[in-house]
Amino acid sequence: MTYKNDILEKLEAVIESRKYGDIEKSYVAKLFGKGRKKITQKVGEEAVELCIAASHHDREEAILESADLIFHVLVLWSDMDIKLEEVLDVLVEREGLSGIEEKKSRGDVDGL
Repeated sequence: MTYKNDILEKLEAVIESRKYGDIEKSYVAKLFGKGRKKITQKVGEEAVELCIAASHHDREEAILESADLIFHVLVLWSDMDIKLEEVLDVLVEREGLSGIEEKKSRGDVDGL
């Protein structure tokens, strides 16, 4: 199961390698060709589809939509020159912190 541990890094590399590819042959290149507005639209669509699946208690569909959402988030990060490592670093920094306290430290007094 080692391959599962680094699939996000591999996917990040594949996205980078296809970023400027042929839009007729690569979905990734086509997304980048349409620009950030289209990429963010896809992230939003996938997030909504995940929420719909979850609200319908459809576990299998939620898994599929989660994978789609993660993929499109990685595309967005690439477009914004955000590396997976940077996001993972933030998660590591937050490890062991209360979510409520972490949000307060960013000025989110509501905590939700």
